[in-house]
Amino acid sequence: MLSAWRRIPGPPRDVVRARLLRLYRQLLRRFGPQHWWPGRSPFEIAVGAILTQHTAWSQAARAVAALRARRLLAPRALAGAPDDVLRDAIRPAGTYRLKARRLRDFTAWLLARFGGRFEGMRAAPLAPLRRELLAVPGLGPETVDAILLYAAGRPVFVADAYARRVLMRHRLLSPRADYETARAFVEARLPSDPALFNELHALFVTVGKSYCRAAIALCAECPLRADLGGRPPRL
Repeated sequence: MLSAWRRIPGPPRDVVRARLLRLYRQLLRRFGPQHWWPGRSPFEIAVGAILTQHTAWSQAARAVAALRARRLLAPRALAGAPDDVLRDAIRPAGTYRLKARRLRDFTAWLLARFGGRFEGMRAAPLAPLRRELLAVPGLGPETVDAILLYAAGRPVFVADAYARRVLMRHRLLSPRADYETARAFVEARLPSDPALFNELHALFVTVGKSYCRAAIALCAECPLRADLGGRPPRL
């Protein structure tokens, strides 16, 4: 996805934009494309985004595989599944009763609003669509933006804890910046390109797990160390 930033004509005019793109290039050279989000269909990707709430992706992936084995990874099939079957399938993802309700609520919305198809989500005005999704019970901003970006291909940045930590430690964001502030910050300073937002988010997660950890910042080995210009990270 290197082409996402190569399509920008001429040199960047904004200093912050130039830094963000430099971080992107450095991470892409170090880690390569991340191929996010894994899934065989947009609905499967959306289901995975809901199931990975407050749990490791490995556990959510087991639940997705169980749903696939039961042929429930289609909106009408999931909506018609008995409660005990759905709950048993997603048990590996934890809080399975709560997540079963969230899956049903999202699926009911998708069926009522777009007939269960994602084509409508790709064409609908983005801001009202995001507000609609945020009104679905149990879908917070991070989950909604993951669905919009990875399942529907919309230009929304997922400003999760990993992304905020990297941006804060590199003094691009205030330590007090919340999710919406961080999302708006990135979206206002980079091209509105879902491929770019996709790769940048995935790379922030990768560097956050490998070097920019919550408990300790391993800056000496980090591929982004040059951006700090010899200054210590903001901790």
